[in-house]
Amino acid sequence: QVQLVESGGGLVQAVGSLRLSCAASGPTSSNYALAWFRPAPGKEREFVASINWRGSNTYYADSVKGRFTISRDNVKNTVYLQMNSLKPEDAAVYYCGTGSNVGIFTLSPRAFTSWGQGTQVTVSS
Repeated sequence: QVQLVESGGGLVQAVGSLRLSCAASGPTSSNYALAWFRPAPGKEREFVASINWRGSNTYYADSVKGRFTISRDNVKNTVYLQMNSLKPEDAAVYYCGTGSNVGIFTLSPRAFTSWGQGTQVTVSS
């Protein structure tokens, strides 16, 4: 089982930036795609961004495209989410997830088998 630990959340003013980290551990953690999700009002976790195991392919939700960048360092077994031009509606607990059967176009959180505990992002207007 892959273990994930998120960090980097905090309080930031609108149009500011934050970088989230997701540290993975486990025997095959560097072989899986990984994605970031956040809760959405009235529904299950909302897809934010994903990256394949090699780090060569990424995919973004329309709401964050052009503002967020996902990347990974497989030497450190860490995936990052650089968030720029933050808006108040970006405020949420951000979770990273992974699993052996997910790819960068896997948008349903139900397909992910490992999750971190989440990191809180607060954006003040």
